[in-house]
Amino acid sequence: MSKKIKVFFILPTLFAGGAERVMSFVSQNLNKEKFDVTLIVIGFEKESKYEVKDITVTYLSKKRVLNSALILTKIIYKQHPQIVLSSISHLNIMMGLISKFFPKVKFIGRHATISNVAIKYKTAKRKFNISSLLKLDSIGIKNLNYIICQSSDMKNDFLDIYDIDANNVKIIHNPVTQIDIVKERNQNKEIKKFITIGRLSKIKGQLRLLDVLSRLTVPFHFTIIGTGSYSEVIHNKIKELGLSENITHIEYTDNVFLHLINHDMFLQGSYSEGFPNALLESCSVGVPVIAFNSPGGTKEIVSNGINGYLVNNEDEFLEKLYEDKDWDPKSIREFVYEKFNKEKIIKQYETLFFDILTQN
Repeated sequence: MSKKIKVFFILPTLFAGGAERVMSFVSQNLNKEKFDVTLIVIGFEKESKYEVKDITVTYLSKKRVLNSALILTKIIYKQHPQIVLSSISHLNIMMGLISKFFPKVKFIGRHATISNVAIKYKTAKRKFNISSLLKLDSIGIKNLNYIICQSSDMKNDFLDIYDIDANNVKIIHNPVTQIDIVKERNQNKEIKKFITIGRLSKIKGQLRLLDVLSRLTVPFHFTIIGTGSYSEVIHNKIKELGLSENITHIEYTDNVFLHLINHDMFLQGSYSEGFPNALLESCSVGVPVIAFNSPGGTKEIVSNGINGYLVNNEDEFLEKLYEDKDWDPKSIREFVYEKFNKEKIIKQYETLFFDILTQN
């Protein structure tokens, strides 16, 4: 192929989130001699939390994904991309439906959840949905040429829900994006400093982290970074357990890595994780992890005793909190960097794109 491959990346927003961070990162790091990349954001530029450089970024300034269907169709018709990659379920469904108008374009959906688990932890009942009634969800997904999953558990979960050829579902992990900051090895041992980062929601398990910490009898401080629908519930729990003086809540920060390196351990309470970016970021700067062994990509990142621990219950979690292992931050970083460095992951995206376009 002598000409550059024209690729569209499409996201609902560039607001803070794992899918947004990964998709914007990949779109900027494809080989610019081989790929002509455009990032299309359905939402508003003023909401963006990620800086994007050296590629074309188009903001549609729409409040809802559905409201962008017509303009997206027009853009694809006029600009003739060869590949369209979208992320997040409701957008993937819509792009699958749009794909019927463009049989020569290859449409890829990046899946982001373990759906069978996520359903159990929804905090609100689903309203009447015409898309579900007409089975457009399944139709839209099946129209996509390929699906990218972030972990083996996610792929198995996806295939359990959708009747799709397994050969068209690919696993590509998320990349390590930060390697120039690393935690200092010698830290103040007078107080244990823990941190967690993520959406405040039932499935993320902040409540069970609080339950475990309430049983800890040594001095500690716990930093929670994130916003979400469960914020009030979590703050009420903090007060109920008498932990207010032990906890700092930060809604949003541009300095995630600087916060991470000032803590001793990253705590993950999630009941399910597609591929936990915050956990990967923690390891990438040398901060070890304690996480529940839950469905998803966590077990593909954490290796017991090397960059943290996977535990099966709250008692095991508490036991690890007491431990005073002398972790080597550089070894932790090297362990995850070898598996998930950006060069390796970007190459997997590029190879997938080439393979798709050279198939008959």
